[in-house]
This record gives sequence, structure tokens and C-alpha cells, in this order.
Amino acid sequence: MKRSDYISWDEYFMGIAILSGERSKDPNTQVGACIVGEDNRILSVGYNGFPNGCSDELFPWAREGNELETKYPFVAHSELNAILNYRGGNLEGTKLYVSLFPCNECAKAIIQAGIKTVIYDSDKYDGTPGNIASKKMFDAAGVKYKQYVHSGREIKLNV
Repeated sequence: MKRSDYISWDEYFMGIAILSGERSKDPNTQVGACIVGEDNRILSVGYNGFPNGCSDELFPWAREGNELETKYPFVAHSELNAILNYRGGNLEGTKLYVSLFPCNECAKAIIQAGIKTVIYDSDKYDGTPGNIASKKMFDAAGVKYKQYVHSGREIKLNV
């Protein structure tokens, strides 16, 4: 008889997204993303960080100050990294699991890539202009989005 306490697809893919976010060197915000095909196969993952070739020792991690002395003009978000990391061609009809609701810039990339469903964990910027813009674009483009429902299951990694 097979075991019945295995994790669901949503738990698995959100777990991969959250674990991917742990690769981020950002001292304040770690966000991960996982793109999944219709057959429940992982196509790509990403996390927030600087573009390839841009040393995290030379670019700033600050959140405040002169714009060019902050991380904001330089960091690529997890969703964009997952889209750009995919080498297989078309992402049409796929799902994106992400630990933080996408910003309006990532929403544009998600729509353009053909991703049709976004499952997110936190929506901590709900109600901000960028968040409202993301939801408005998703609604207009027919991208479904829903908040991940935690099962309460604890999953531990001993690495």
C-alpha cells in the first residue's frame, strides 16, 4: 500500500520557490520563483540578485539613499530570472510559483512570456500602486493568480 502523507504539487513547487529564494544574497528580501509546465515538471527557477557578471561585492545592497547607491536599479527579480534562465523555448500556458506577489515590471514579463497562472505566497505590498498595476494587467491579460494556502505541514531539510 502506498503512503498517503506525501506532499501536494503546490507544496512541492512552492517549497522549490522558497528554497530558491534562499540563494539570494540580498540581506533584506529573499524571493524565489519556480516555473512549472502543464505536466508538473519544473522548467526553470530563479531568485533575486544581480545580473551575471555584476559582482555582488561591487554593487550596493542598500534600500535607501541616492538611487544609484541602492539595489533597486540593479537587482533582477526572481520571476524575471526564472523566465530568462529557461532555455527550452516557449513558456506558453505554464504556472509560476513565487514567494512574493510579482511587481508590475515582473508582471509585464510574466504576461509576455505566456505564463497563465501565478501562485504566490506573500502579498505584503497589496494595495500599493505597483501591486494594483500588476493585478490590473494580469486581469486584462487573463493571467490567473491565487495565494498559496499553507497546509501547516513542516518540511525540514538536513543538508
